[in-house]
Amino acid sequence: MSKARLLLASERRAIVGLVGLYATRMLGLFMVLPVLALNADHLVGATPLLVGLALGVYGLTQAVLQIPFGLLSDRIGRKPVIAAGLGLFLIGSVVAAQADSIAMMIVGRSLQGSGAVAAAIMALLADQTREQVRTAAMATIGLSIGVAFGVAMVLGPLVASHFGLAGVFYFTALLAALGMLVLWKLVPPAPRRRGHRDVGLDRGQLASILGRMDLWRMDASIFSLHLILMAIFTAVPFKLVDAGVVEARHGLVYLVVMGLSFVAMVPLVIVAEKKRKMKLMCLGAIATITLSLVGLGLAGSGLVALGAWLLAFFTAFNLLEATLPSMISKLAPAGAKGTAMGVYSTSQFLGAFLGGVMGGFLAQQFGLSAVFLGAALLGLGWFVLMLGMRAPRHLSSEVVALADEHESDTLDNLMARFAAVAGVEDVLVVPEERLAYLKVDRATLDTEALARLTRSSTQRS
Repeated sequence: MSKARLLLASERRAIVGLVGLYATRMLGLFMVLPVLALNADHLVGATPLLVGLALGVYGLTQAVLQIPFGLLSDRIGRKPVIAAGLGLFLIGSVVAAQADSIAMMIVGRSLQGSGAVAAAIMALLADQTREQVRTAAMATIGLSIGVAFGVAMVLGPLVASHFGLAGVFYFTALLAALGMLVLWKLVPPAPRRRGHRDVGLDRGQLASILGRMDLWRMDASIFSLHLILMAIFTAVPFKLVDAGVVEARHGLVYLVVMGLSFVAMVPLVIVAEKKRKMKLMCLGAIATITLSLVGLGLAGSGLVALGAWLLAFFTAFNLLEATLPSMISKLAPAGAKGTAMGVYSTSQFLGAFLGGVMGGFLAQQFGLSAVFLGAALLGLGWFVLMLGMRAPRHLSSEVVALADEHESDTLDNLMARFAAVAGVEDVLVVPEERLAYLKVDRATLDTEALARLTRSSTQRS
């Protein structure tokens, strides 16, 4: 590893602190998934539809507020916005813990979601890292989300079995408080806030991003994936009970399923990335999800069959969670990845919200099997939509710092110089940032010619 790619002490502290903060926050959100529907029967006014709304409503407030929170952090600072978001999450957790009615539970979950600080956390991490190490830092956050999801599926039922549903929410409140401590004690003081087109939303690029069908397919994919996930968790805990698994052992079932699914997913990701089979793996995962939903809907009460269908579902789910962001990165124009990811994340949260509502409605009106079969119909439509997708070109995003000797060059001249480098397929030069955002084909990239235009190593993703 070159010296430029070695982490500075401040970068290491920032990455450890912010990744830990992000992961614990997501852990608190995910822990509720496997336990809320099963433990909501004591809440006054609870119906399957309202329980589904309580399960998914955090996605609505996340979707509405994440971009405003990110923009606010540009104005008043990252840490104050993140601290306020963690405070809202803590308050929402306490409200949900003390809820004795489904209405109060919905209020608590809404407050949890209103702490929409994902964009601000990512922007602060970008502030704290150099261009050449930033992608690795962002990838670490992505990995932490997957780990948090797996841990939450095991930890949620374990905590609920000993301390009830209130105990789960008090635990998430504790995680929020620990997050505040990490933010102020471990994360270094924030440097000057900067724009990061590879991370943050650029309103000037929004219209062009929304007009691209290839990116719309990615947004529809993450929307559908999280809609389906949230919908089935209005029914999966009850299927486990019907299979003879007591609530205290639900975490053990999830542990086995999630562990095996991660092992099964890894070689598929390698095939998708290294063998350039992104479209094939994507379609295969959607088909697997659809078939597993049909299996879950039609399966009887046998635990082995239920476990097998859940394993198939989560292997495909984890594969898509890992590869969809990579596909966004490949498809987004140079300098527009942050904006594309902002739209993508909003789609994800909206899917979570509507999934909870849809799952609760189907469970209330037609029973548990209808939840899975209704989700399978959505999966079929999703598959048909993705059939028309072009396989993404195997391009990488790079951010390079402009060499000092090119400071006096005109914008058009700089653009032409980068465009002339073999392997550079798209370029956006931002003189005020002293950066160039590139889309490159690494197989044909002339690294020596690129190095002559830059003052440091490149950031790759």
